[in-house]
Amino acid sequence: MSRKLLALSIVLLFSFSMAVAADTSATHNNLSAAEIVRRNVAARGGLEAWRAVQSLTWEGKMGVGGNRPAAPASEPVPNKKTVELPTDPRPEQEVLLPFVMEMQRPRKTRFELQFKGQTAVQVFDGANGWKLRPYLNRLEVEPYTVDEMKRASMVGELDGPLVDYAAKGTAIETDGMEKVENRDTYRLKLTMKSGQIIHVWIDAQTFLDTKMDGRPRTLDGLEHPVEIYYRDYRPVDGLQIPFVLETRVLPLAKTATRARETLPQPEKILIDKVVVNPRLDAAVFSKPQVQSASLTR
Repeated sequence: MSRKLLALSIVLLFSFSMAVAADTSATHNNLSAAEIVRRNVAARGGLEAWRAVQSLTWEGKMGVGGNRPAAPASEPVPNKKTVELPTDPRPEQEVLLPFVMEMQRPRKTRFELQFKGQTAVQVFDGANGWKLRPYLNRLEVEPYTVDEMKRASMVGELDGPLVDYAAKGTAIETDGMEKVENRDTYRLKLTMKSGQIIHVWIDAQTFLDTKMDGRPRTLDGLEHPVEIYYRDYRPVDGLQIPFVLETRVLPLAKTATRARETLPQPEKILIDKVVVNPRLDAAVFSKPQVQSASLTR
């Protein structure tokens, strides 16, 4: 379904980055990338705990609006997937829309978003994708476009890019330290098997994910970098889960023609409930039926 539904899943999926074990004796300056990843996994609950996760369900609200310019129709939400919103003017104040996202290995996702009394549905079964967008008066289930299939195929497993990263063909290296919201963080550079490069920032004290690169956002025909922040970690069945995610679109370098660039306001995702290893029927990830396009099935 457009880019905001895809964006939500990616954000949520990437928010579960983990790896191996951890100790806390080394100093900030002499930790290797592998050591930082090991400590990250320990802080989030442990490698074996995440390997045992076969399915996840998220319920919450996604913020849209907030006196921002309308998003282009091709633009994309806990790692964030992309949703195609209607073209009418966005609300002056941010509106929180209820959503449910269900994930299951291997790489299956169902995302539902309620908008103006109707429910948009996006499903990816690992090989095929479908979307239903009643708020655009499209009342039939449509297959993913070529571009949507490409984006969906780049989304990893529900345990994120750091768990068993070597087996996934990902190379990780340290890329210096930076302040993120006035806290020291390690910046890691991840080169995926596909060649895609992303960065993840790990808090130097808690070793929890602080932020990561998001999918670039196209505004006025130009791609802008995007950052996703992770906050309000809470324990869920022994795992540490961020319950607040915030996406920010960054400005491009100023030029004479872009001196007063207008950017969208930050978009928040507020998680209300996370269920680990729920029993999900196989039909959840099959082609959706129009009559079943509801948040309450």
